[in-house]
Amino acid sequence: MAANTDKEMDIRSLSSTRGEEIGVPAGCDGSAGAAEAGPSGAEYAIKRPIEVGLALLGLILLLPVSAVVAFLVWIGDRGPVFVHQVRVGRYGVPFHVIKFRTMQDHVPAGIHRQATVNDRRITPVGRILRATALDEIPQLLNVLRGDMSFVGPRALLPQEIEVDARSRRYHNIEDVPNYKIRILARPGLTGLAQVYAPRDISRQRKFKYDALYVRRASLSLDLRLIVLSIFISVTGRWPRRGRPEWHRTSR
Repeated sequence: MAANTDKEMDIRSLSSTRGEEIGVPAGCDGSAGAAEAGPSGAEYAIKRPIEVGLALLGLILLLPVSAVVAFLVWIGDRGPVFVHQVRVGRYGVPFHVIKFRTMQDHVPAGIHRQATVNDRRITPVGRILRATALDEIPQLLNVLRGDMSFVGPRALLPQEIEVDARSRRYHNIEDVPNYKIRILARPGLTGLAQVYAPRDISRQRKFKYDALYVRRASLSLDLRLIVLSIFISVTGRWPRRGRPEWHRTSR
Protein backbone atom coordinates (compact mmCIF):
# COMPACT_ATOMS: atom_id res chain seq x y z
CA MET A 1 0.00 0.00 0.00
CA ALA A 2 2.90 2.37 0.74
CA ALA A 3 4.28 1.87 -2.77
CA ASN A 4 0.89 2.62 -4.32
CA THR A 5 0.55 5.75 -2.20
CA ASP A 6 3.98 6.95 -3.32
CA LYS A 7 3.03 6.42 -6.97
CA GLU A 8 -0.20 8.36 -6.48
CA MET A 9 1.72 11.24 -4.91
CA ASP A 10 4.17 11.17 -7.85
CA ILE A 11 1.44 11.52 -10.44
CA ARG A 12 -0.37 14.24 -8.47
CA SER A 13 2.86 16.22 -8.14
CA LEU A 14 3.11 16.36 -11.94
CA SER A 15 -0.43 17.60 -12.45
CA SER A 16 -2.27 20.60 -11.10
CA THR A 17 -5.51 20.46 -13.10
CA ARG A 18 -8.65 19.32 -11.27
CA GLY A 19 -11.70 17.56 -12.59
CA GLU A 20 -9.90 14.90 -14.66
CA GLU A 21 -8.69 11.40 -13.88
CA ILE A 22 -5.28 12.81 -14.59
CA GLY A 23 -4.75 16.53 -15.07
CA VAL A 24 -3.16 17.88 -18.22
CA PRO A 25 -1.48 21.28 -18.31
CA ALA A 26 -3.05 24.03 -20.36
CA GLY A 27 -2.30 23.64 -24.05
CA CYS A 28 -2.23 19.83 -24.01
CA ASP A 29 -5.61 19.46 -25.68
CA GLY A 30 -4.09 18.96 -29.11
CA SER A 31 -4.40 22.60 -30.11
CA ALA A 32 -2.97 25.54 -28.19
CA GLY A 33 0.58 25.20 -27.02
CA ALA A 34 1.45 22.25 -29.24
CA ALA A 35 4.36 24.03 -30.86
CA GLU A 36 6.05 24.68 -27.52
CA ALA A 37 5.67 21.16 -26.13
CA GLY A 38 8.39 18.54 -26.10
CA PRO A 39 11.82 17.96 -24.56
CA SER A 40 14.38 20.69 -25.18
CA GLY A 41 17.35 20.17 -27.48
CA ALA A 42 19.75 20.78 -24.59
CA GLU A 43 18.14 18.04 -22.50
CA TYR A 44 18.26 15.60 -25.39
CA ALA A 45 21.95 16.40 -25.98
CA ILE A 46 22.63 15.27 -22.41
CA LYS A 47 20.19 12.39 -22.50
CA ARG A 48 21.30 10.86 -25.79
CA PRO A 49 24.84 9.75 -24.82
CA ILE A 50 23.49 8.26 -21.59
CA GLU A 51 20.87 6.29 -23.50
CA VAL A 52 23.39 4.99 -26.03
CA GLY A 53 25.67 3.79 -23.23
CA LEU A 54 22.85 2.14 -21.31
CA ALA A 55 21.45 0.49 -24.46
CA LEU A 56 24.84 -0.99 -25.33
CA LEU A 57 25.34 -2.18 -21.77
CA GLY A 58 21.85 -3.66 -21.70
CA LEU A 59 22.32 -5.55 -24.95
CA ILE A 60 25.59 -7.05 -23.69
CA LEU A 61 24.36 -7.97 -20.20
CA LEU A 62 21.05 -9.34 -21.46
CA LEU A 63 22.57 -11.45 -24.24
CA PRO A 64 22.36 -14.70 -22.20
CA VAL A 65 18.76 -13.84 -21.22
CA SER A 66 17.93 -13.15 -24.86
CA ALA A 67 19.27 -16.57 -25.86
CA VAL A 68 17.05 -18.29 -23.29
CA VAL A 69 14.01 -16.22 -24.33
CA ALA A 70 14.60 -17.03 -28.01
CA PHE A 71 14.74 -20.75 -27.22
CA LEU A 72 11.54 -20.63 -25.14
CA VAL A 73 9.67 -18.73 -27.85
CA TRP A 74 10.76 -21.21 -30.51
CA ILE A 75 10.11 -24.37 -28.50
CA GLY A 76 6.66 -23.10 -27.46
CA ASP A 77 5.10 -23.61 -30.89
CA ARG A 78 8.08 -23.93 -33.27
CA GLY A 79 7.15 -20.56 -34.74
CA PRO A 80 9.31 -17.52 -35.53
CA VAL A 81 11.33 -16.11 -32.63
CA PHE A 82 11.01 -12.48 -33.64
CA VAL A 83 8.22 -10.31 -34.95
CA HIS A 84 8.92 -7.32 -37.20
CA GLN A 85 6.59 -4.36 -36.96
CA VAL A 86 6.23 -0.81 -38.23
CA ARG A 87 5.57 1.73 -35.50
CA VAL A 88 4.82 5.45 -35.46
CA GLY A 89 7.76 7.51 -34.24
CA ARG A 90 8.49 11.14 -33.50
CA TYR A 91 6.54 13.58 -35.69
CA GLY A 92 4.58 10.59 -37.03
CA VAL A 93 7.55 9.18 -38.97
CA PRO A 94 7.31 5.36 -39.21
CA PHE A 95 10.17 3.12 -38.14
CA HIS A 96 10.79 -0.62 -37.80
CA VAL A 97 11.02 -2.53 -34.51
CA ILE A 98 11.95 -6.11 -33.65
CA LYS A 99 10.41 -7.82 -30.64
CA PHE A 100 10.38 -11.33 -29.29
CA ARG A 101 7.15 -12.88 -30.53
CA THR A 102 4.50 -13.16 -27.84
CA MET A 103 1.46 -13.87 -30.01
CA GLN A 104 0.32 -16.83 -32.05
CA ASP A 105 2.08 -17.08 -35.38
CA HIS A 106 -1.18 -17.29 -37.37
CA VAL A 107 -2.50 -13.89 -36.20
CA PRO A 108 -3.40 -11.93 -39.38
CA ALA A 109 -0.78 -9.32 -40.18
CA GLY A 110 -3.42 -6.71 -40.97
CA ILE A 111 -4.76 -6.48 -37.39
CA HIS A 112 -3.62 -3.19 -35.80
CA ARG A 113 -4.88 -3.61 -32.25
CA GLN A 114 -2.87 -3.48 -29.04
CA ALA A 115 -3.10 -6.68 -27.04
CA THR A 116 -5.36 -6.56 -24.00
CA VAL A 117 -4.65 -8.15 -20.61
CA ASN A 118 -6.56 -11.38 -21.35
CA ASP A 119 -5.97 -11.39 -25.11
CA ARG A 120 -6.38 -14.92 -26.50
CA ARG A 121 -3.77 -14.25 -29.17
CA ILE A 122 -0.96 -14.25 -26.57
CA THR A 123 0.99 -17.49 -26.17
CA PRO A 124 1.77 -19.00 -22.72
CA VAL A 125 5.43 -17.98 -23.06
CA GLY A 126 4.31 -14.61 -24.37
CA ARG A 127 2.37 -13.91 -21.17
CA ILE A 128 5.55 -14.33 -19.13
CA LEU A 129 7.55 -12.15 -21.52
CA ARG A 130 4.92 -9.41 -21.46
CA ALA A 131 4.61 -9.51 -17.68
CA THR A 132 8.36 -8.97 -17.34
CA ALA A 133 8.89 -6.81 -20.48
CA LEU A 134 11.52 -9.26 -21.73
CA ASP A 135 9.88 -9.22 -25.17
CA GLU A 136 11.15 -5.67 -25.61
CA ILE A 137 14.87 -6.41 -25.21
CA PRO A 138 15.50 -6.17 -29.01
CA GLN A 139 14.10 -2.64 -28.97
CA LEU A 140 17.32 -1.53 -27.31
CA LEU A 141 18.58 -1.53 -30.92
CA ASN A 142 15.99 1.14 -31.69
CA VAL A 143 17.32 3.20 -28.79
CA LEU A 144 20.81 2.92 -30.29
CA ARG A 145 19.50 4.05 -33.67
CA GLY A 146 17.69 7.01 -32.13
CA ASP A 147 14.22 5.83 -33.15
CA MET A 148 13.24 5.43 -29.50
CA SER A 149 14.20 6.59 -26.03
CA PHE A 150 14.12 4.69 -22.78
CA VAL A 151 11.23 6.89 -21.65
CA GLY A 152 8.48 8.32 -23.81
CA PRO A 153 4.98 7.63 -25.14
CA ARG A 154 4.27 4.11 -26.35
CA ALA A 155 5.15 3.54 -30.02
CA LEU A 156 1.80 3.08 -31.75
CA LEU A 157 0.98 0.77 -34.62
CA PRO A 158 -0.07 2.63 -37.79
CA GLN A 159 -3.86 3.05 -37.90
CA GLU A 160 -4.14 1.29 -34.55
CA ILE A 161 -7.63 0.21 -33.52
CA GLU A 162 -9.11 1.44 -30.25
CA VAL A 163 -9.25 -1.33 -27.64
CA ASP A 164 -11.98 0.34 -25.56
CA ALA A 165 -15.29 -0.27 -27.35
CA ARG A 166 -16.87 2.62 -25.43
CA SER A 167 -14.43 5.14 -26.91
CA ARG A 168 -14.47 4.44 -30.64
CA ARG A 169 -15.92 7.74 -31.70
CA TYR A 170 -12.54 8.64 -33.20
CA HIS A 171 -12.24 6.71 -36.45
CA ASN A 172 -8.60 7.72 -36.91
CA ILE A 173 -6.12 7.55 -34.06
CA GLU A 174 -4.64 10.81 -35.30
CA ASP A 175 -7.92 12.52 -34.36
CA VAL A 176 -7.70 11.55 -30.69
CA PRO A 177 -7.01 14.64 -28.52
CA ASN A 178 -3.33 15.03 -27.58
CA TYR A 179 -2.09 12.82 -30.43
CA LYS A 180 -0.20 15.73 -31.96
CA ILE A 181 1.35 16.49 -28.59
CA ARG A 182 2.54 12.96 -27.87
CA ILE A 183 4.35 12.54 -31.21
CA LEU A 184 6.60 15.49 -30.37
CA ALA A 185 8.59 13.10 -28.19
CA ARG A 186 10.41 9.96 -29.24
CA PRO A 187 8.54 6.77 -28.32
CA GLY A 188 9.84 5.05 -25.22
CA LEU A 189 10.39 1.56 -23.85
CA THR A 190 8.51 2.84 -20.82
CA GLY A 191 6.72 6.03 -19.93
CA LEU A 192 4.19 7.80 -17.76
CA ALA A 193 1.18 6.07 -19.35
CA GLN A 194 2.92 2.69 -19.41
CA VAL A 195 3.66 2.86 -15.68
CA TYR A 196 0.61 4.61 -14.26
CA ALA A 197 -2.30 3.95 -16.62
CA PRO A 198 -4.25 0.67 -16.60
CA ARG A 199 -3.51 -1.17 -19.84
CA ASP A 200 -7.03 -1.35 -21.28
CA ILE A 201 -8.22 2.23 -20.86
CA SER A 202 -9.05 4.27 -23.95
CA ARG A 203 -6.47 6.04 -26.10
CA GLN A 204 -8.09 9.35 -25.21
CA ARG A 205 -7.28 8.81 -21.54
CA LYS A 206 -3.80 7.38 -22.19
CA PHE A 207 -2.89 10.27 -24.44
CA LYS A 208 -3.51 12.61 -21.50
CA TYR A 209 -0.71 10.86 -19.65
CA ASP A 210 1.50 11.12 -22.74
CA ALA A 211 0.81 14.83 -23.12
CA LEU A 212 1.57 15.36 -19.45
CA TYR A 213 4.92 13.59 -19.87
CA VAL A 214 5.82 15.71 -22.90
CA ARG A 215 5.11 18.86 -20.88
CA ARG A 216 6.98 17.71 -17.78
CA ALA A 217 9.83 15.75 -19.40
CA SER A 218 13.09 15.90 -17.45
CA LEU A 219 16.03 13.68 -16.60
CA SER A 220 14.78 13.28 -13.04
CA LEU A 221 11.32 12.20 -14.21
CA ASP A 222 12.90 9.76 -16.67
CA LEU A 223 15.03 8.26 -13.93
CA ARG A 224 12.01 7.85 -11.66
CA LEU A 225 10.02 6.10 -14.39
CA ILE A 226 12.95 3.83 -15.26
CA VAL A 227 13.34 2.76 -11.62
CA LEU A 228 9.60 2.08 -11.34
CA SER A 229 9.67 0.14 -14.61
CA ILE A 230 12.54 -2.05 -13.43
CA PHE A 231 10.59 -2.84 -10.27
CA ILE A 232 7.47 -3.70 -12.27
CA SER A 233 9.49 -5.92 -14.63
CA VAL A 234 11.29 -7.78 -11.86
CA THR A 235 8.01 -8.46 -10.07
CA GLY A 236 6.18 -9.37 -13.29
CA ARG A 237 3.43 -6.82 -12.69
CA TRP A 238 3.11 -5.18 -16.12
CA PRO A 239 -0.37 -6.64 -16.81
CA ARG A 240 -1.56 -5.31 -13.44
CA ARG A 241 0.22 -1.97 -13.35
CA GLY A 242 -1.62 1.32 -13.15
CA ARG A 243 -3.23 3.16 -10.31
CA PRO A 244 -4.55 1.09 -7.42
CA GLU A 245 -8.14 -0.14 -7.59
CA TRP A 246 -9.08 1.61 -4.35
CA HIS A 247 -8.44 4.98 -6.01
CA ARG A 248 -10.32 4.20 -9.21
CA THR A 249 -13.42 3.03 -7.34
CA SER A 250 -13.44 5.80 -4.76
CA ARG A 251 -14.10 8.64 -7.18
